[in-house]
Amino acid sequence: MNSCLPVWPHDLLWGLSVADLPADAPAWVTGVVGAGLPVAVRRAQVAEGAVAVGVRGHSRDQRYATALKLSDITRRVRPEALIDAVDSHAADWPALRALRQIRPVMDALGLPWGVAGSVGFELACGAAVLHQNSDLDLILRTTAFFSREQAGALVDALEGAVCRIDLQLQTPAGAVALREWAGPARQVLLRANDAARLVVNPWLTEDCAA
Repeated sequence: MNSCLPVWPHDLLWGLSVADLPADAPAWVTGVVGAGLPVAVRRAQVAEGAVAVGVRGHSRDQRYATALKLSDITRRVRPEALIDAVDSHAADWPALRALRQIRPVMDALGLPWGVAGSVGFELACGAAVLHQNSDLDLILRTTAFFSREQAGALVDALEGAVCRIDLQLQTPAGAVALREWAGPARQVLLRANDAARLVVNPWLTEDCAA
């Protein structure tokens, strides 16, 4: 794979090997990586030529942060590429039904969007990680300003889904939770690569750098 291609948070990557892990990595991490499962790009600063990634285990508390050399990436799947994968997936968990249910709402926005979290992971690699109470994690790429009114309307439109939906707005400066941006608080938490900070407008460079 061309290591010059950009990788973004929530992309799923293949190429991490057991030999790349620290000697003190938990046994479950070694098992996951040894099985050839993908890792997810996370927001953090790492050495040049590498990308911050997270290894996910079988339970919610099994999350392991590490880094992957860009030159070692053998495959990448973006959240947007997983939307159609639900059509051929045999399982019928509530989170998958919710994805099918809200597709018209998301498509009507006219913005790139995709599937992240456990749903995206299972759709991408087939690992059975979903269960009855799994949430549906989505991302919406908002390179231009997305108003609080638009956010509120989207929250309302997603409210009737058959499971809880957590959607992150991906701004040029980082990510902000849709529900938080739609809420009444003057400042919202922006998750950037260097740190998380409270901002008034996640699309204003000056605000996000403060």
